[in-house]
Amino acid sequence: MRTRYAFFNIAAGLGNQLVITALSFLSRTVFIHSLGAEYLGVNALFTSVLAMISLAEAGIGASITYQLYKPVAEDDRPRILGLMRLYRRAYAAIGLVVLALGLAMLPLLPYVVRDVSVERLELVYVLFVLNTALPYFFIHRHSFLNVNQKNYIVTLTFTGATVLATALKVLVLLRTGDYILYLVTEFSIMLAATIGVAAVVGRMYPWLRLKDAPPVDPATKRELMTNVKAILLQNVGTYLIFGAESLVISSFVSVAAVGLYSNYKMLIDICRNFIYQVSNNLYHSVGNLVARESRERIYEVFRGMQLMNFWLYSCAGIALYAVIGPFIRAWIGEAWVMEPAVPALLLLLFYERGMRNAVATVKTTSGIFREDRYAPLVQAAVTLGCAVALVGPLGISGVFLGSLIGALAVPFWVTPWWVYRKVFAMPLRRYFIVYARYTAVAGAALAAVLMASRFLPADGWTAVAARLALALTVPNLLYWAMFRRLKEFEVLAGAARRIAEMLFGRLRPGAERSAEARKAGQTQ
Repeated sequence: MRTRYAFFNIAAGLGNQLVITALSFLSRTVFIHSLGAEYLGVNALFTSVLAMISLAEAGIGASITYQLYKPVAEDDRPRILGLMRLYRRAYAAIGLVVLALGLAMLPLLPYVVRDVSVERLELVYVLFVLNTALPYFFIHRHSFLNVNQKNYIVTLTFTGATVLATALKVLVLLRTGDYILYLVTEFSIMLAATIGVAAVVGRMYPWLRLKDAPPVDPATKRELMTNVKAILLQNVGTYLIFGAESLVISSFVSVAAVGLYSNYKMLIDICRNFIYQVSNNLYHSVGNLVARESRERIYEVFRGMQLMNFWLYSCAGIALYAVIGPFIRAWIGEAWVMEPAVPALLLLLFYERGMRNAVATVKTTSGIFREDRYAPLVQAAVTLGCAVALVGPLGISGVFLGSLIGALAVPFWVTPWWVYRKVFAMPLRRYFIVYARYTAVAGAALAAVLMASRFLPADGWTAVAARLALALTVPNLLYWAMFRRLKEFEVLAGAARRIAEMLFGRLRPGAERSAEARKAGQTQ
């Protein structure tokens, strides 16, 4: 059943991401030609600033979701009701805090956004604040679907909302060029989708609406508060790291430079989000696994996830490095292309963060929150210090070099250290031996792609297509040759076979009867 739900969630997520990718390019292209670099920079900057303000939520969702795995697995409805009531109240408080913090930063706008000709800038910012704060009053039920591995419902709802919002936004820009109306259109439709999903959950699980939910016991509340405080510290550091990149660029370079960077970030995020549809849906499978299975089984699945993350993130990183420059040049022109060091550093960060996903998933689903609570704050201090020091001599590249230094200095080794110590009870060197082997193979694949790319066209859509085909073919062939005999490859291949049987078995007439007959024969 876990495999089936994981399949539904992954299929819905990938389909959603395909739709969003196509719509993102359409919307971004019209936006650039209608409003220009400054508006694009403001849009990206406010998105980053509000992500930082949203750290008020940090810890609540993850810690309560962690507490839900066991009662959901045991169908302990009284405990579920108590946790969901606590969840609802917590998120209502979060919405108020985010709203207050966001509006409190309004007087600081002139110091963050300087020398821009964007009209009604304060109103634009207030709309971003409302878009960030209001969904918190309705979103608490979404996590219950995620724990039940039915987040494909959320995905499909937001896919439809995204299609509608993009169509209307493009129409607004083409007809009026009004940025305010553009934002109101997007924000209102996505808020309606959030409320709609909450209503669907209420119809699917009417018992969640019961008002006589028992209170959460004091021991669980204490554990929740401990985890919330720990994750809050972690996420403060994390949001400072990611949100401050745009702030440093805006303050020390220009708002327009944030707009240029946002195009690269969008392309990288598209790849990250495709991979996220796989890893995030497996996250809740791992959470159920941790609640039920042995340490040995968890480690076996982790090794499969580690190989999967390496395969996906390294292939995506190599492909992006090969095509991102020619793609942007062909898409929106030479003026939007950044110096080669920028995509190189961004993709090193993409690879490092991606390779950490498997071990971070085990860490979170195992309830390891408090132990490394200060690590992201240390990382943020290192990252910001290096970014501010390097942005002067190196420009925008110095900001991302600072981010890479901060990542390697702290989470690169701290996260696996806690997992290998507390969950697997194994020496950390096992993790880094595998990491080094994988990275060496990825380096060989990248070198082969770059050498072969010299014989391909340099510019135009033909160059993009040829380089993409090369960058997808070479690493996959090399990885298959190198890893096909590993046990973790067999774990992944087995999962792929089960998913294929579910998919194609449903398409064959009589497939279910045949499966039942085989099962009956095995039990006789």
